[in-house]
Amino acid sequence: MPTLLSKIANKISKIYQKAGDFIEEEREFPLSQVFLNATFKRYVTDNVKILEDLHADLHDDWLRLYATLNVKGLHATLSVDLKLIQMEMNKDIQLIVFEQISDTQVVEASYKNFFQKVAANGFLFFYQKVLNRDPLGMILEKFEVIKVKDDLLHLDLNRWLGKLKSVMDTLSKVHVNHAVLREAELVVLGNVNLMALFNKVNDVEDIDDDLADDNVTPIQQKQEK
Repeated sequence: MPTLLSKIANKISKIYQKAGDFIEEEREFPLSQVFLNATFKRYVTDNVKILEDLHADLHDDWLRLYATLNVKGLHATLSVDLKLIQMEMNKDIQLIVFEQISDTQVVEASYKNFFQKVAANGFLFFYQKVLNRDPLGMILEKFEVIKVKDDLLHLDLNRWLGKLKSVMDTLSKVHVNHAVLREAELVVLGNVNLMALFNKVNDVEDIDDDLADDNVTPIQQKQEK
């Protein structure tokens, strides 16, 4: 089977060699909400000490992000509505950019003591009602989860993905240009790097050039029919 795949890949790769490294036509790759949240857990939640949970409910053109934080005795689940502005992923860049379109809401919270509760609620009130700003970006930036630039939330996954050879190998074959949100689904828009894909298949087993590609026996013809 590896030899067969290699031979097929070799034939197709020759056809596309003149077209360049990437398929010009952008393709859609739908990903489920479940898959996205599993990705958040594996590559973000499991790598950020203060995060106990990070997941999203996806809707048409927006998402509601839930984050459960546990820091200095404060255990809180927050939610915020976001709009996806940019998603770019390749071997050099793994970046997702969001625009915050709602104030941060406290879904539930428990505190170490009464004074911590007063301080936390006072902090949230001061930012949202007095400064007319939302503290979520500042909080997540402080704990190095995201970076805030021009009031947009930049989630740079390279700090975690860049160390994983298997992920980088995959991203050398697929260039994600952007993505759109639909109900319970993230639709990724991107190009497939055919040369990298076929070269990887060829690496599995060298092609046996001594075999005649077009030499099909009568028995094989009968089996194919």
